Amino acid sequence: MSIVDNKKAFHDYAIEDRYEAGVMLQGWEVKAIRAGRVQLKEAYVIARDNEIFLFGAHVSSLESTSSFSHPEARRTRKLLLHTREIDKLVSKVAQAGYTMVPLDLHWVRGRVKCSIALAKGKREYDKRHTERERDWQREQQRIMKVHKR
Repeated sequence: MSIVDNKKAFHDYAIEDRYEAGVMLQGWEVKAIRAGRVQLKEAYVIARDNEIFLFGAHVSSLESTSSFSHPEARRTRKLLLHTREIDKLVSKVAQAGYTMVPLDLHWVRGRVKCSIALAKGKREYDKRHTERERDWQREQQRIMKVHKR
């Protein structure tokens, strides 16, 4: 079940490989995510010291759960992957010009998981081509709907 999607990632990047990573969260963050107070719009993934981190994900605190402290909404969160997957991601990013992008947050058996992708940036004409294709598909669906009547 998806919590939040990063629509900007699909617009700005050509997605190559997908990985599912666990997210290290604090208790108040899980409660806020359950309430839908999370954004991935400006988030990105980076590798440091053979670990993978999620930067820029915004989790707004709930008034009822964070009355005792002042939590950071944009703190860095560690992503949990197998060592083989981390090594593969780090080598691809270093050699082939890929970048790591968070695609969505979702629930798996009561735990928050983050789908990350190895992606290459799209050029401006690729973005326009994608939009034209999407508009054409929408137009085809509309035409087919009219002809079925």
